[in-house]
Amino acid sequence: MLLARQLAARGPLRVLDGMAGCGIRALRYGLEAGAQAVWANDADPERLPLLQANLSGLIGARCTTTTAQHLLAGCLQQQERFELLDLDAFGCPVALLPLALEAVAIGGVLYLASTDGRSATGHDRRAALRSLGAAARAHPAAWELALRLQLGAVARAAWAMGRGIEPLLAFSEGRTFRTAVRLQRLPAQREEERLGLLALCHGCGDQQVQSLLQLRQWQPCHCPSGQAPPLAVSGPLWIGALQDGALLTGLAADHDAQVLRSTRQLLERLRRDPGLPARCWPTAEIARRLGCGPPPLQQLVALLEARGWPSAASGVMAGCLRSEAPWPAIQTAAADLSSVTGTARLSAAAASRC
Repeated sequence: MLLARQLAARGPLRVLDGMAGCGIRALRYGLEAGAQAVWANDADPERLPLLQANLSGLIGARCTTTTAQHLLAGCLQQQERFELLDLDAFGCPVALLPLALEAVAIGGVLYLASTDGRSATGHDRRAALRSLGAAARAHPAAWELALRLQLGAVARAAWAMGRGIEPLLAFSEGRTFRTAVRLQRLPAQREEERLGLLALCHGCGDQQVQSLLQLRQWQPCHCPSGQAPPLAVSGPLWIGALQDGALLTGLAADHDAQVLRSTRQLLERLRRDPGLPARCWPTAEIARRLGCGPPPLQQLVALLEARGWPSAASGVMAGCLRSEAPWPAIQTAAADLSSVTGTARLSAAAASRC
């Protein structure tokens, strides 16, 4: 709702909620975000009386019950476009993307949600190929993998129309994967370089990222000579930024909105992590490979930064490190921290016994 309020502050806001359920979120778009026009639709015809009852106090609200495909096809035929299109799908909504993007005004926002976690996180590779047109392999930062695959699908659909995209925010709690994307009239300069592949070595834990435009042979990982397993490659997926820091700062500064503390904490985490680079490791995974306790994340970030490697705590998954550092440098820094932490714990234990 904070995003809708930001859009309404820029000019008239027309909202299409394509999978509205009982219509409560559509009602909030009108009452809280100040949308000029709200269209609430659900595929279940038995929901129509409930939709109409819930939105009866909203001037100019439209309520319909048809499939999302028919709804969006009708919008295309009538040349109706919206500043905000909300598609909160059960399952994977990628099949709707071409029609959905046609229904978004230039500069408008597509807010997309998917509950298809198995395929997008690499647990059902065949389903990922069918629904996303991409390879999805098991990855320690699985939530982020799912979000990047979703954004990659949006980018490909937009580029096929000659349009560009600008990711505004991307987040998940592990069950639903949510992305908000602004549709641009044309792709930004070098925007196509942000579609690529992400490779993971399950042997040593190393990760590599390549743009499809600059695709070349993968570099050797850090496994002992002759012992490296084949790389697990996922993609094509979005390897660019996930968050718009300026937008998130504006959302967090909206003091007129009633926002849960947990939501403000999420916004702050996302704001601090734009999502670059696309290489991300849980500290538990680092610890497992080192055979020690997980290194303190913020201390690990600070140590890598001090050693000249841009790093950040992931805003998408708690306890995850994002870094430009080579994998051996990350392991060395984590081992150094674990050694210092272990020494400090021993000293504290000895002091307590005295």
